[in-house]
Amino acid sequence: MSSTPDSFPRRSARTQRFTLGAPRAFTVAPDGAHVVFLRSASGTDTASSLWVLDTALGEERVAVDPRVVLGGAAEDLPPEERARRERSREGGAGIVGYAIDDAVELASFALSGRLFVAELRKGTTRELPAAGPAIDPRPSPDGRHVAYVAHGAIRVVDVEGKDERALAEPESANITYGLAEFIAAEEMSRYRGFWWAPDSQRLLVARVDDTPIRRWWISDPAQPGNAPRDVAYPAAGTDNADVRLFVLGLDGVRTEVVWDRTRYPYLARVHWSQAGDPLLLVQTRDQRSQLLLAVSPDTGATRTVHADEDPVWLDLFPGTPCWNPSGHLVRIADEDGARVLVIGEHPLTDARLHVRAVLDAGHDDVLFTASAGAEADAPETGEIHVYRVNEQGLHRISHEPGVHSAVRAGDITVLVSSTLARPGADVQVLRGATQVATIASHAEDPGLSPRVTLTEAGARRIPCAVLLPRDHDGVTPLPVLMDPYGGPHGQRVFAAHNPHLTSQWFADQGYAVVVADGRGTPGRSPAWEKAIRDELAAVVLADQVDALQALADDFPLDLNRVAIRGWSFGGYLAALAVLRRPDVFHAAVVGAPVTDLRLYDTHYQERYLGHPDEQPEIYRRNSLIDDAGLVDAAEPHRPMMIIHGFADDNVVVAHSLRLSSALLAAGRAHEVLPLSGVTHMTPQESVAENLLRLQLDFLRRSLP
Repeated sequence: MSSTPDSFPRRSARTQRFTLGAPRAFTVAPDGAHVVFLRSASGTDTASSLWVLDTALGEERVAVDPRVVLGGAAEDLPPEERARRERSREGGAGIVGYAIDDAVELASFALSGRLFVAELRKGTTRELPAAGPAIDPRPSPDGRHVAYVAHGAIRVVDVEGKDERALAEPESANITYGLAEFIAAEEMSRYRGFWWAPDSQRLLVARVDDTPIRRWWISDPAQPGNAPRDVAYPAAGTDNADVRLFVLGLDGVRTEVVWDRTRYPYLARVHWSQAGDPLLLVQTRDQRSQLLLAVSPDTGATRTVHADEDPVWLDLFPGTPCWNPSGHLVRIADEDGARVLVIGEHPLTDARLHVRAVLDAGHDDVLFTASAGAEADAPETGEIHVYRVNEQGLHRISHEPGVHSAVRAGDITVLVSSTLARPGADVQVLRGATQVATIASHAEDPGLSPRVTLTEAGARRIPCAVLLPRDHDGVTPLPVLMDPYGGPHGQRVFAAHNPHLTSQWFADQGYAVVVADGRGTPGRSPAWEKAIRDELAAVVLADQVDALQALADDFPLDLNRVAIRGWSFGGYLAALAVLRRPDVFHAAVVGAPVTDLRLYDTHYQERYLGHPDEQPEIYRRNSLIDDAGLVDAAEPHRPMMIIHGFADDNVVVAHSLRLSSALLAAGRAHEVLPLSGVTHMTPQESVAENLLRLQLDFLRRSLP
C-alpha cells in the first residue's frame, strides 16, 4: 500500500513501536560501581550492544558491539534461538540477552550461535569454543566457567577456552538438557533450563522429554517446496512434556532431584542463591495446588517449605519464590482477598496494594512493584509503582504518576519510569535517594501525543482509556473503535505515553478509541482476575459492553457505529463481540484469534476452563467454534476481517481457518488476510506497517 516516509504506521514499524534505542536489561554491580545494560545505537537500529555505565563518573561506554564482533557479517540464528525469541517476544537483533557472574565483571552471550565472553573492566571480548550453536550461555558465579546448551546437551567450558565438555547429552532426539520446554517459556515465564550453584561447582539442569506430546506440522503454503516444521504442541487435554531435574557436578556426579512429579508435573520456578538450598515451585496440572520445595544438592531429596491451595487457581509471580539473605522465604500470595507480599509467614502488605513482582530481596527490605489494591485510599488508574518494605514499614520509591520498575544491588537502584506526559521511559540511577546519573534513550520521538483520558466505567469500575482525535471538539459524536486485549496477563490501560500511540493514530483517523481492562486482566485484585473461571467468554464480553455503554454518558460515542479490533486474546474477544453481541458491535478486526479453545495449550487453557475431557460443555460455550459449529446463521451479519500468520506456532493458523469455515458454512461473508512466513509477533517491518493501514481501510468500509 502507498505510504509516506514519515507516516506513523511506517515509523512505528521501523522502530518496533518506538522501542529500538531504549536502554533495557539492567544489571547493577554489587559494589555499585557500574551498571550493565543493552541498547541499540538509534531508534531504527535493531542490533543491541552491551553497554556499561560508570556510576561515579556518570559516563557510558560500549562494552560489546555485535557488528564489530561478527566482523560485519549478518546474523544467522539457530532454530533453538529463534524459538527462544518467539517465546519471549523478542524482536530485536544483536545482543538480545546476556548473563553475568556474581561480581558483574564477566558477561556471556551468543551471536549467530557462537559463544562469547566480555571482561567488562578490561573492555575485552573473546570467542570461546562451542560444540555447535550455543544457546543461553551463562557464566558460573565465580566467573571461571561458562555453561551453555548445544544440540540439546548441557555443556561447559573454561573461560580461557579450555576443557570444553558435555555434562549431560540427550538420550534421544526428543530430549534436551538445559532448555525450557514450550509450556514453561510460553505460559510460566520461565525461559531458562539450568541454574548455577553459588559455589560454581554444580548446576541444576532441567531434562525435557517431549516424546509424550502430540506433533503438529507448521508449514508455509506460499513455499510448497519447503518441508513442514515439526512442533510438539501440548494442546488442552493432551500430554505435556516429561520434565525432570538433575544436579550435575563439574566432576561428573549426577543426582536426580526427587519430588512427586505425577502429582506436581509443572516445574514453574527455580531459585538457587547463597541464602539457602535450591528452591523449587511445582504445581499440579489443575494449578490449584503447589509446593515450595527445598532441594538437598547432595542427595536430590526435597522437603516442603510451604504449600498453597486455591479453589480457582494459583498464579505465578516474577521474582518469587526466593530466599532473602537471612534465609527467610519471600513470596507473593493471595490472602484475605488481596495480593500481598509475605516474608516467612508474615504478610508485610495489605489490601491497599496489589503486589505485582518482587524486584530484589535485600538484607534490610524487599523491593517490589504494586498497583493500587481494592482498599486503596484513591484510585490510580493504570499506575504501577516501586516500593520497599520491611518490618518498620512501607516506602514508595517512585513518585510521579506513571508506570515504574527498578533493578537494585547494594545502594544503587536503577529506576525506570514512564508517564503520560512524555514519550518512552526515563532511567535514573539512584544511590540511596540521590540521583547520581541517568541512562539516555536513543528511541525516536513518536511525534504523536495521546489525547487520553484514564477513567473507570460502570458499576464495576472497569479501568478504561478513552482517546479522541487530537483536533476533535469534544462534542460531536464519533464512531467508536474498541481496542482491547481484555484477557489474562494482558493489561492495556497504563498511565504511560507509548502504550497508547497506536490507539491514538486510529483516533486521529476519526474514531473515539476505547481500551477497557475488564475482569480477567491483571492489576486490581485476585477476585477480579479469577472471575473468568469457567465463564471466560461471557465475563470478558460483558465488561466490554458495560464499559462502552457507561462511557457513552460522558464521552461523544456514537453507539450506532462501534467496531472492535484485537490480536491473540484480543482477536478472540473481537470475534466473540460481533458473533454474540451484533446488537452492540458492528464490525471486527480479528487478529490471530483462539477460536476452538481445545487447540490452545494445557497450562493456559486448563487454568481457566479445566480439563476438556472433564468439562467439554464449558469448552464448547467459551469457544467461538467447535466441531459442531457455534456460528449462528440467524444472527445479524457483521463484517469481519480475520488476520493470521501461517508460521504462528503459538496460536496456529488452524484457529482462523476453522473460524472461516464455520462462517462460510453459515453463509456469512468475511475477509481473510493470510500472512505468509509471519509468526505470532509480526516483527516484519512491511507487515507491521501495512497491517495498520489495511485495518483502517476495513474500518472505513465497515463503519460508513
